[in-house]
Amino acid sequence: MGVSKTGAALLAAAVMTLAGCGQGLELQTSGALGPPRAPTPGASASISAGASPTNPLTPDTLEAAYEQTIAKVLPSIVQITTGDGLGSGIVYDTSGHIITNAHVVGGSKRFEVTLANGGTPRTARLVNSFELGDLAVIKVDDPTGLKPAVFGDSARLRVGEIVMAMGNPLGLSGSVTEGIISALGRTITEPVGENSPGATISGAIQTSAPINPGNSGGALVNLRGEVVGVPTLTAVNPELGNAQAPGIGFAIPANIVKDVATQIIRDGRVTNTRRAALGVVVRTVIDMNGQPAGISVVRVQRNSGAERAGLEAGDLIVSVNGTPTPSTQELSTVLAQLKPGEDAKVEILRPDGSTTTVVVPLEELPGG
Repeated sequence: MGVSKTGAALLAAAVMTLAGCGQGLELQTSGALGPPRAPTPGASASISAGASPTNPLTPDTLEAAYEQTIAKVLPSIVQITTGDGLGSGIVYDTSGHIITNAHVVGGSKRFEVTLANGGTPRTARLVNSFELGDLAVIKVDDPTGLKPAVFGDSARLRVGEIVMAMGNPLGLSGSVTEGIISALGRTITEPVGENSPGATISGAIQTSAPINPGNSGGALVNLRGEVVGVPTLTAVNPELGNAQAPGIGFAIPANIVKDVATQIIRDGRVTNTRRAALGVVVRTVIDMNGQPAGISVVRVQRNSGAERAGLEAGDLIVSVNGTPTPSTQELSTVLAQLKPGEDAKVEILRPDGSTTTVVVPLEELPGG
C-alpha cells in the first residue's frame, strides 16, 4: 500500500479466513540503508545448494549472501510519490518502465520517482493499470542510469526459501526486511474501496518477511538476487483491534507480474487476462439479517457461455463447483482458481423457488 506523506495510510482492506485463525484475518494493502559491508574474505554469496561438508553454511556465508543480494537489487527499487502518498516500484527495463501496484498509483497519471540512493526526483507518467490484478506500469521521462531488476521464475519457489522484502515502508526509502516463503498458491481478494479496485490475486505468495504500508509495489527477492514477487497485502487480526498480524504478508508472483507488464508495455493494456469469467453481471443480495445471501444475476451477456447454459436475469447463484458463493467476493475467489475454457457447475435458485445446476463454459475475463 502507499503511505501518506504524513504517515501510513490504509488504502484497502480485505477479509480472508485462514485455517486456525479464529474470526479470520483482515488484509490491508501494504503499500535507509547505508552501503553494504564488504563480504567476509572467502565467503560465498550462494547458498542455493544448501550446506554440505565441503560447503558449510556459516553465519559469515549467510551474511554475505544477504549483503550481496541487497547490493545487487536495491538500486532497482524506487520510491513513487503520487498526489496522495508514497509507494514503491521496481525498475523493469532500461527504457524507464517501472512496475508497481494499481492501488499505489490510484487515480494519478503523473508521479515523481526517487532512486534508492536518493538524488533529484524524476518525473514519470502512467502507462496503464491492470486493476483486476492490482498491477500498474509507469514510465520515467528520463531513464538515464536506471538499473533493471532481474525477475526469477516464481513457479520454482519452495516453502521455506529465504526471501527479503525491499521497498519504502512508512516512507523509509530503501528499507529491507527478511523472512521465508510461508506458503504458496493462496487466493486473496481486496474489497472495492478508495484506490482499491477489489483485485483478486490467485497463486499469491505468503511470506513472513515484514511488509508495512509503503512496501506495496516493491520487491520480494530471493538470495540469488531475483525478484520473485511484488508485496501487496498484509494481514491484520480483528481479535487484537486490527493490529497487524506478525509474519503474514502476501505478494503477487513474479510470473504474473512479468506477463502483465509485458502486455502493458507492448500493447498499452492487458489483452489476455488468463482469467475465467461466467459471462454475467451480478450483485450481492443481503438477507433480513444484513448478511450476504447469494449473488443475483443482473444481466447475462449475449452469446456467452452463461446464456447458452440457460442462466437468466433474476437467478440467484448459490455455489460454483460446490463452493458456496454468498457474495461477489467469494465468486471472484472461486473463478480466480479456474481457467477460461473449463466448465463450471453453477447451482442457481430460480425466482419461482426451484433450484437447478447448470454447466457453464467459462470465458476469458476482459482486460483493459
